[in-house]
Amino acid sequence: MTSSLHPGRTAFDQAPETARGRATHRALLAVHAHIRRDLETVQQLAVRAADGLAPSQLREQLDALKRGSFLWQLQVSCLRYCSFVHLHHHAEDADFFVELRATNPAIGSVIDRLQAEHRRVSHDLDGVEAAANSLHREDTEHARQRVVEALRALERNLLAHLDFEEGSIEATVRRMRDWSEGTRAPGTISGTRQ
Repeated sequence: MTSSLHPGRTAFDQAPETARGRATHRALLAVHAHIRRDLETVQQLAVRAADGLAPSQLREQLDALKRGSFLWQLQVSCLRYCSFVHLHHHAEDADFFVELRATNPAIGSVIDRLQAEHRRVSHDLDGVEAAANSLHREDTEHARQRVVEALRALERNLLAHLDFEEGSIEATVRRMRDWSEGTRAPGTISGTRQ
């Protein structure tokens, strides 16, 4: 639907950015940055493990990762990392994307693609979990290689997904309704404090 004030521009195009939209976009980028950083660190560690890193050195590096990593500080291990990404994507699918569709109906095909990518990344995460469990049961070269391959598939698909998501939804996120416009704020139901 085009605007009568500005032919060729939709109501969405004319909607101003909101404080909530800008804050939500910054939060999304921050979560994605942590996912990227920790995925890269875990991937590097998996490669070193596949290359025959001594168990004591592997333990040292895992301990260092636990001390210095955002996700590991939240008591997230490699398997917990997978759960975190699953949770992040579930929250987007269940709430965030619904609101983005309401904010900008033209974004439907982008949201459809993002949801399909969530399913693909979910499959990749399950593959990482299965490979890590296998390595736990039997520490063989083959088991180590399966972890590396699973992490590489996850890395490839997850990083492409994050890049596409960030580039495709920014304008819509920045125009999400502010709390004062009837949007539910954290700790509220239907916008009213409990």
